[in-house]
Amino acid sequence: MDKKIFTEAVKKVREISKKRKFDQTFDISINLKQINLKNPEENIDLFLQLNDPKIKTPKICALVDKDLATKAKVFDKVVMRDEFIKYKKDKTELKKLASAYDYFVAQSNLMPEIAATFGRVLGPKGKMPNPKAGCVVPVTSEMEPIKARLQNLVRVTTKDQMVVKAPVGYERLDDEVIIENLSTVFSAVLAALPNKIHNFKSAYLKLTMSPSVKITEKGIVIEEKKKEKVSNAPVTKEKKVEKKVEKKVEKKVEKKVEKKVEKKVEKKVEKKIAVKEEKTKEVQE
Repeated sequence: MDKKIFTEAVKKVREISKKRKFDQTFDISINLKQINLKNPEENIDLFLQLNDPKIKTPKICALVDKDLATKAKVFDKVVMRDEFIKYKKDKTELKKLASAYDYFVAQSNLMPEIAATFGRVLGPKGKMPNPKAGCVVPVTSEMEPIKARLQNLVRVTTKDQMVVKAPVGYERLDDEVIIENLSTVFSAVLAALPNKIHNFKSAYLKLTMSPSVKITEKGIVIEEKKKEKVSNAPVTKEKKVEKKVEKKVEKKVEKKVEKKVEKKVEKKVEKKIAVKEEKTKEVQE
């Protein structure tokens, strides 16, 4: 796909999008055709390194023993080998753990135990430590580079639908960054398809709360909504109330999204401050 088309799409999405009080994300949806989702070889499951692609900072849990216990402290949680038995016996606790973290990093020589203990819950959720994501590591590994990589990693997968979706950057980023991320996702998906471009049906780019722009090989398409037939009948009180309620609901939804984003940013800042304070204490000691 020509980068000029991606450039045109990004500019058009910005043009038709209303300004919101929060930093929206650009999202790409790629619709596929003529692939058999029941065939594992035709499914898409990619881990892509993008530039600053998403709002949510992933939470990471390490499954290790004493060999990596100290290094693994850079992650949000460390589950030691001697704690595995707790999760093997208590499925409720295991489900809580699986829901709380986005990625699980495993010490490679413990994988048989990890599969036996955590596989029954992590497997169906698609959260088993994945070598393709760099989440299965030898005892000699450094954890900081793995953490940094996972923070900008985006998983692109078909799951059980003929479509793949991915966030490709914040609204505040320069167009060049968004375009580069778009190109990376599109190229990787096409390369993974059994019949390449012949399995591509259509693609849509949008911001969180904006209309979509259709991307084709020939250029972009703005799909206008069909105009509703104008009625000459007078507007009833019921319809007036209905419109007022709709506006209120829209405002509530927008405020909820804004609050969620604000909370995430606050947590991120608090975490950074806590880390700085810890480092300061260590230097003073």
